[in-house]
Amino acid sequence: MDEKIGSRLEFAKALARDAGQMALGFFRSISELIVEPKGVQDMVSNADLDVETFIRTRLAETYPEDGIVGEEHGRVESRSGFTWVIDPIDGTANFVTGTPAWCVIIACVHEDRTKIAAIHDPSHDELFWAGLGCGAFLNDAPVRVAKTIGVNAGNTGVGMNSRTSTELVARFVAELVRRGGLFYRNASGGLMLCYVASGRLIGYVEPHMNAWDCLAGQLLVSEAGGRTEQQSADAMLEKGGRVIATATAVFDELVEMADQAFGE
Repeated sequence: MDEKIGSRLEFAKALARDAGQMALGFFRSISELIVEPKGVQDMVSNADLDVETFIRTRLAETYPEDGIVGEEHGRVESRSGFTWVIDPIDGTANFVTGTPAWCVIIACVHEDRTKIAAIHDPSHDELFWAGLGCGAFLNDAPVRVAKTIGVNAGNTGVGMNSRTSTELVARFVAELVRRGGLFYRNASGGLMLCYVASGRLIGYVEPHMNAWDCLAGQLLVSEAGGRTEQQSADAMLEKGGRVIATATAVFDELVEMADQAFGE
């Protein structure tokens, strides 16, 4: 691995853990959180804002030439060619209600590709991480996608949000169930992508995700032997896009189903 990538990967892993511990402190005192709505089923708390500020400060201190794109604060343009992509708390709706299904997401993009992924679930002490070409890991153990034989032999994660019509997701779920599949949703797209990478889910499908929610998870799935739709990381940074990330055996079928439900 290139030294610049390798050093940033180790940094990202440590930073994700540190940020996760900071967020966990807020989580254990949720009655004191200040929560504001951003949209339908979309909210932000002072924990989101403070954890993102913490991550940004550490990044600026260590890699001052690198760019930053985050969910809660403005974009910092890159002067080095590296751009960090962060979601301080993915699954805020869970976080503010005391449900332990949320995570800290950190990715790094370079030359139009996601090169680094670190997703920390502090509630369960799980750090999912990957470097392009180096495999995917849960803490110190390598992970692989499920060895499934079809959509009727495992659970498929399904995401939805207020940016796209609920009818699209309803059509997809109806077709999945018709084919004998089961759907799963825990309101954290980042965690569900980790679950695909580690074989807990056979796939994850969402009609639109923002870059900070999905780039890290897509790299994890690819490095764990799965398949994702080919996309420009830079384009995802600008406008997001559809996400399909799956075990190899079910990729074509889930793409077909998504095309029918969402439109190609």
